[in-house]
Amino acid sequence: MDILIAEDDLISRRTLEVTLQRWGHRVLVTTDGQAAYETLNRDDAPQLAILDWMMPYMDGLTICRKVRENPAKRTTYIILLTARGEKKDIVAGLESGADDYITKPFDRDELQARVNVGLRMVELQQSLAERVAELEEMLKRVKQLQGLLPICSYCKCIRNDDNYWQRVEEYIGEHLDTRFSHGICPNCFETVVKAQLREQGLPTEGLVYDAEEPLPS
Repeated sequence: MDILIAEDDLISRRTLEVTLQRWGHRVLVTTDGQAAYETLNRDDAPQLAILDWMMPYMDGLTICRKVRENPAKRTTYIILLTARGEKKDIVAGLESGADDYITKPFDRDELQARVNVGLRMVELQQSLAERVAELEEMLKRVKQLQGLLPICSYCKCIRNDDNYWQRVEEYIGEHLDTRFSHGICPNCFETVVKAQLREQGLPTEGLVYDAEEPLPS
């Protein structure tokens, strides 16, 4: 997972970077608030960020608020890192848009636990986004079937958007997650199948329609 670090203190920044890399993460490092905000606004921005509260040019709370104003970035998971540990500071950080809060000097086990929570949230959001995209695509296909479909009055083929004629099952199979099994309805059994058997000189007396039974060859 790509993780952004925004920390102006050299020792704290380096400790975070090395620790996260040891846990297998790819780390992007910034040293001021403006650079962190610009990084988070990139199309390929990390989905998880650890931001220091006090930084040059733009503090962590301001970054949180500005990021949450962008609908495309509202799912970014933000952990606020600061030496302030009073309840009012925690409330202020969370109200600004941070998802979690950890105080300096941080405990590595606590940091790992909070990062893991963030990773689970990011994975869940990505999974939900993929599911929504799938549902939207299915809805789009359903809407395509709600309009007027040109269908051949003889063979019942459907003309698609490319002016190509397809069998009904092929057309619906392309637009919906549907597969067809073929059978014979009772009416066609009487009017078509029995007629063909008679033409071949085969007896039809006592032949009863049964959708589960194979037809005689």
